Amino acid sequence: MKRVFISGGAAGIGRATAEQFIKAGFDVGIGDVNELALRETAKTLGKACHPYVLDVCDPAAWARALQGFTGKDGRLDVLINNAGILYAGRAEAISFEQHSRLVDINIKGVIAGCQAALPYLKNVRHSRVINLCSASAVYGQPSIASYSASKFFVRGWTEALNIEWARYDIHVLSVWPIFVKTAMVDNAPEMKAVDKMGVSLTPADVAKVLLRLVRQRQPAMHTPIGLQSSLFKRFANLMPDAITRRVVAHLADVDV
Repeated sequence: MKRVFISGGAAGIGRATAEQFIKAGFDVGIGDVNELALRETAKTLGKACHPYVLDVCDPAAWARALQGFTGKDGRLDVLINNAGILYAGRAEAISFEQHSRLVDINIKGVIAGCQAALPYLKNVRHSRVINLCSASAVYGQPSIASYSASKFFVRGWTEALNIEWARYDIHVLSVWPIFVKTAMVDNAPEMKAVDKMGVSLTPADVAKVLLRLVRQRQPAMHTPIGLQSSLFKRFANLMPDAITRRVVAHLADVDV
């Protein structure tokens, strides 16, 4: 049976992804720092869902979780780096400690997950790493500056490992949703762009794309999810930076 491990798997996109992959016949490992939500999700999704308490910033916790999940044969077909946090507001209004915590989870957590998973992914032909990126990696976003910057890291990390790990037959990919109906978005009223653009994606929408990318033989390295994300990425690639800057500022309700 194929195996997928999902960080941040207790809620939101992670939980929807776990459900989608279980329906597709995968054995699913979910890691999350929220032990109560983790156990509840595993109970709901059934025997094919295996919960592991996981602080993604801790390489030792990654090692324990993946060793426990893969067992004696050491097989891992897919790693999905989904865990992430967001602080919204002007950059100076967010404490240094909050910015640092975001960097630890959104950046260091991805690095730790990839490094821990590599020995297992190498055991499987056409294995996958899928990193949750964001449309905020197209152009730096006011009100979520450190979050946006962390997704630029995810973009660059994905591109680099897509080249480096090709020698192991590991496809390293990323997906780029814009606004998804999750607690992360619901609890960030400072993101004025949400009011102007609306929230058109659900966690299930993202999960379906993730499964599709795993099934494809030659998937794209970066995949925008949703019409808004696709249009924004195309717009930013075509327009001068000065115009993109004005559009981003307008959506964020910031005077420039």
